[in-house]
Amino acid sequence: MEPQLLPLLTREGVLIKVSVRFWRGCKKLKAEDIGLKSSDVSDRLISLGHKRLLPRESTQQLSLIEGRAHALIEGNTFPFLNGLAHFLPNGKLAEVTQRLNELETEFWQAKDEFLRRYTSLRQSAEASFPLPQQMNRFYGFETHLFQVSVPESLGVELITTAEQQQVISARQQAAREAAAKIRHDTETFVADCIASLREQTAVLCSEMLTSISTSETGVHQKTLNRLVRFIDQFKQMNFANDVEMERQLERVRTELLSKTAEEYRDSATARTRLTTGLQQLASHARQLAKQDASELVERFGELGRRKFQLAA
Repeated sequence: MEPQLLPLLTREGVLIKVSVRFWRGCKKLKAEDIGLKSSDVSDRLISLGHKRLLPRESTQQLSLIEGRAHALIEGNTFPFLNGLAHFLPNGKLAEVTQRLNELETEFWQAKDEFLRRYTSLRQSAEASFPLPQQMNRFYGFETHLFQVSVPESLGVELITTAEQQQVISARQQAAREAAAKIRHDTETFVADCIASLREQTAVLCSEMLTSISTSETGVHQKTLNRLVRFIDQFKQMNFANDVEMERQLERVRTELLSKTAEEYRDSATARTRLTTGLQQLASHARQLAKQDASELVERFGELGRRKFQLAA
């Protein structure tokens, strides 16, 4: 793979990592807490887990916000380099960062509400509760945006002259190996993103078909709206320019989503056309997901290079 692919990728989006921290109100269990002797419990074989110091509902709002933040990232990004971070396409950047800002505001409000009740909770519980003035260190809502670049060389400062040549050689070799791995992993990442979006298309179609066949009303408007939202989401996430899959989705939008759920319920012929179209789309998407995406990755690289040249 040519080394330009990673810079091209960084033009199409950013890496994002979100960290949410708060005091869970839990304490690690000791053997004595469950009626055992510590000498009878092997740390190598048994994990005793944790006990809750507070009712679950006391931190429920904080847990809910944490879950929403992680779900937002999972639903709008692609895992990058084995989960090092998540790749957020430019098309979703404004929407996701705005929602994260809203969740962060909700998080700090929930923290303040918890701390207002904390003193009374602590007075009625055990001494393992942190002091109120120590609580701030347990809380954090952090969003980091960053990019990855291929290393060209590694510095050799702070070494003696005698060591310098050996260290230079070792670090140059490490830089070459790291660069090669990142380039390879980047190519694999783009291909995996393409396959993931295609597979998501197939899964959604299967879920819609199940809903249509099992629902008492047959075709529900919410079911059709799911596909409308997915097509819009696909276009925003399609940084690799998967023209074939996007074309198929736009065809379905035109041919199948121009009717309402009521119109489908009133016409057996239309319902058959809808289910047949969803089956065909699911089958085609699965076939595409299994195909070698190297040609599409190469086209993505070529398109990006042309953009670079036009910008220059």
